[in-house]
Amino acid sequence: MSDTAVSLQRKIVSAGDLHSVVRTMKAMAASSITQYEKAMHSLDAYYDTVQRGLSVCLKQIPAPDAALASSRKTAGVTGVVVFGSDQGLVGQFNDEMVRFVLATLASQSGVKKVWAIGERIASRLSAAGLEVGASLVLPRSIRAVAPLVGQILIELEAHGAARAPSDQPGDQEPGAWSPLAAVARTAALEQVFIFYHGADAGSQYAPVCQRLLPLDAAWRDALVALPWPNRNLPEVMPSPERTLRGFIHEYLFVSLYRACAASLASENASRLAAMQRAEKNIEERLEDLNRTFQQLRQGRIDEELFDVIAGFDALSVAPRTP
Repeated sequence: MSDTAVSLQRKIVSAGDLHSVVRTMKAMAASSITQYEKAMHSLDAYYDTVQRGLSVCLKQIPAPDAALASSRKTAGVTGVVVFGSDQGLVGQFNDEMVRFVLATLASQSGVKKVWAIGERIASRLSAAGLEVGASLVLPRSIRAVAPLVGQILIELEAHGAARAPSDQPGDQEPGAWSPLAAVARTAALEQVFIFYHGADAGSQYAPVCQRLLPLDAAWRDALVALPWPNRNLPEVMPSPERTLRGFIHEYLFVSLYRACAASLASENASRLAAMQRAEKNIEERLEDLNRTFQQLRQGRIDEELFDVIAGFDALSVAPRTP
């Protein structure tokens, strides 16, 4: 045999150590999935509340005229926020996202402004030909998600995508509901998309694209059509416009928060699946190494026994001297 007993023992020890590391990483990934999934479920009710609040506000504010809708026919800069991973051992997690982003943006004209959330997804997007303007670090725990979302909103606001409208009446355009009009028209960004991995019924995760901005007429019509859950109809006091601004801010915040939590849960699900495959491969490798080691050991024992028997036979037949 090409391997000696000492080299096989070293390989068995190394494989055992690697098996322990993989099991630890698998346990950490399973634990992380739980906290991010709990965060996603807890946000569902809040997201529904924000949508209903927006619906009530929009019902009490006049719809914009056709001039606002017709003013957005020119192609401009498209903002792209992509959630990926900072760490490896996630299988095809980042590669699938890059392919999905490229396929989705192929139908969008104009310049793309990309924010990559994760070091590894940033490098892959750059290698695919997209110019990454800024790369943000992914949070390591659920408590760090809110600061990241705030940083993303600051980046969007710096490029004019999430500007708060002015409270001065002179800054409001006639025929348009002022908070929505101010957010719908951007100074530099024509629209904003967020890309992330979300839960899928057929697999553990799948790429998702959500258009975050602009808040256009289609977005307004969908919210206005939401029915109120009971007969006690609410009333917005004292100012529907000011309340709408607050709900818009919460809508942007909770949308990005859900996307980040879903991406982190999917990343750990991908890592868990990769660790399960690695654990199975290591166990199979350990089984082969142990089998080879036992065969080598048994072969050497047989050789020693044959040598003893051969020596005994040689002494038994040897002629006795007088």
